[in-house]
Amino acid sequence: MKQMTRAVLLCAALTAAACTNGNRFGSDSGFNDSGVGVDGINADPSSPVYFQQTVGDRVFFTVDQHVLTDEAKFVLSSQANWLLTNADYLAVVEGHADEQGTREYNLALGARRANAVMEYLIAQGVPRERLKFVSYGKERPVEVCSEEACYSKNRRAVTIISAGLGL
Repeated sequence: MKQMTRAVLLCAALTAAACTNGNRFGSDSGFNDSGVGVDGINADPSSPVYFQQTVGDRVFFTVDQHVLTDEAKFVLSSQANWLLTNADYLAVVEGHADEQGTREYNLALGARRANAVMEYLIAQGVPRERLKFVSYGKERPVEVCSEEACYSKNRRAVTIISAGLGL
């Protein structure tokens, strides 16, 4: 039993040591084979991962509001520029709400939020035919708790992109 424990610990130590140096094979490009940088950011500016991580795929709202903040408009302007540059992609804007209020109220609020985002993107030049919106209300929370810290993360609109699959 002692030898088995030692063998397991030795394997664990060797495995951990093998993972500590990302450049152990001499590649100094900063990217792995999938094009994702060693810092976790996708290097391909036309990829969905780049859109999500660098451009930003979500905006947030205040309580019971669907009015876009200045910060949201900044993110959405970046989204619009990305969508205009990458014309092969379509987008679905998901509207979400926190858990406060009825299901019906939150579905309607999520729809207003998603529509506000979609209309902003259209105003920035993204063709309406490439956009669609859906509301999930409070049904898909990012955080679950009864505190403002959680509520604020759930009051959002998320832009999901897909490559020309049709809407």
